[in-house]
Amino acid sequence: MGMRRLGVVVLTALLAGCGPATATTGPPPPARHAPDLVRPVAVRTLTVDPTGPRPLPVTLWYPTEGGRIAPGRFPVVVHSHGLRSLPELHAALATRWAAAGFVVAAPAYPYTNRRAARFSRADVRNQPADAWRLIRHLVQLDSRAGDPLAGHLDVGRFAATGHSAGGFTTAGMFTSGHSARLRSGVIIAGGGLAGAFAGPTAPLLFVHGTADPVVPLAVGQAGYQRATGPKAFLSVLGQGHGEYLAPGRPGFEQVLATTTDFLRWTLYDDRDAGRRLRTDATRPGVTTLDDRLTG
Repeated sequence: MGMRRLGVVVLTALLAGCGPATATTGPPPPARHAPDLVRPVAVRTLTVDPTGPRPLPVTLWYPTEGGRIAPGRFPVVVHSHGLRSLPELHAALATRWAAAGFVVAAPAYPYTNRRAARFSRADVRNQPADAWRLIRHLVQLDSRAGDPLAGHLDVGRFAATGHSAGGFTTAGMFTSGHSARLRSGVIIAGGGLAGAFAGPTAPLLFVHGTADPVVPLAVGQAGYQRATGPKAFLSVLGQGHGEYLAPGRPGFEQVLATTTDFLRWTLYDDRDAGRRLRTDATRPGVTTLDDRLTG
């Protein structure tokens, strides 16, 4: 199937809508100082609801010290893959976010991951609820005696991020009544879903290649215009559907720096990162930023 035809099919399925999903609400704990160190990263896998109708394998990246999870509590980033992708294919971003002081949890969605026995584009509409299941699971895991991550997850501070269909999944998590645990979102090469951006406002960062042949730039811009509250749009000039997510490719350093700044600002209340974001996001001929984060 050609790339443009695939884009039409993807958007037809994705824009069909996504029902709201909620998680346990609760006020976020006090902000903690964002780590100054870049730490080594370890990887772990687990499965949410392994015997249920939608088992959800999850890959987690987390910062370490001395061979175990680093001291302290770390905000959690739930990262959603695109069609026919896998969590490990997003390791370039995930490992770097984890090294900067986050736990990154990436589910393999049951009907859209590369190894799915029965692939279904239309199932994207069910993925925001899967992501919320993961959040609820991690909240419980944090209090599970004996688990290596117990006591290390800042369960009042989650962000949702995603690429392509995962970007639409991320947008679908920001619906009416969503939990206050979800503090921010990063939508990469995606857009909005029916019902998205209707809940409590949260800072959102959109990232899009200006020559994307799969999810056109106009789709990302339309989602951006619909979003309320603090927001920014990072354009990766002349780039397509996600090659800028690979180290060494044009735009990667700017996307990495901008998303890391954004996560530190929204999950650690790191004002210096918020101020740095504007500079890190702008490189002549490579990236530009439309910034409406602080009015």
